[in-house]
Amino acid sequence: MAKLGPGVVVGGLTLGAMAVVGALAFQANGLAPRAAAVPAATAAPSPSATAPAEPAAPALPNDSGAGLRVVYALKAHQVWLVDPRKNPQVVGAFKVVPGSVDPAAGSYTVFGRTAAGTGTDGRQIEHVVRFAQQAGTVFGFSAAVDENAPVPPADPKVKTGGIRSTRADGQSLWDFAPNGTRVVVIP
Repeated sequence: MAKLGPGVVVGGLTLGAMAVVGALAFQANGLAPRAAAVPAATAAPSPSATAPAEPAAPALPNDSGAGLRVVYALKAHQVWLVDPRKNPQVVGAFKVVPGSVDPAAGSYTVFGRTAAGTGTDGRQIEHVVRFAQQAGTVFGFSAAVDENAPVPPADPKVKTGGIRSTRADGQSLWDFAPNGTRVVVIP
């Protein structure tokens, strides 16, 4: 068996590292906003070609607490991800679909997370972030893996505390809220 000299090994490691850096740079380039690459004169398409704009998320309510937190508004079915170290403090906001039972208003702490599983409705879910348990019902955020699958009819005898978001919003919440993160539920 032939021995490789240190120069060959170092050269091979350097080439491998450059390939990894190149792949990461390629991925990062795909994540960059495309508008920055378009000249300002052509950045905005004609009004007839644009899709309807999504309504802006409602402002973060004043009674939502302080510090790093997830805020869930029961009536509005709205979630805000709040990091006071950032400017703006709201780093994410999105609509959700509640389960059949709502948690009581109050302050909670994320106590469990599961990457994937099956919801009480039988659908495959991911990014489960649990924060409360009341009267035998566990409350948590999750996203259905197949967002386009028909939702099975709800069983009126089963109390569900799953609060569903889109997969993209579920990923954002998962990344934002590890165990120990505060969840503030407001009316």
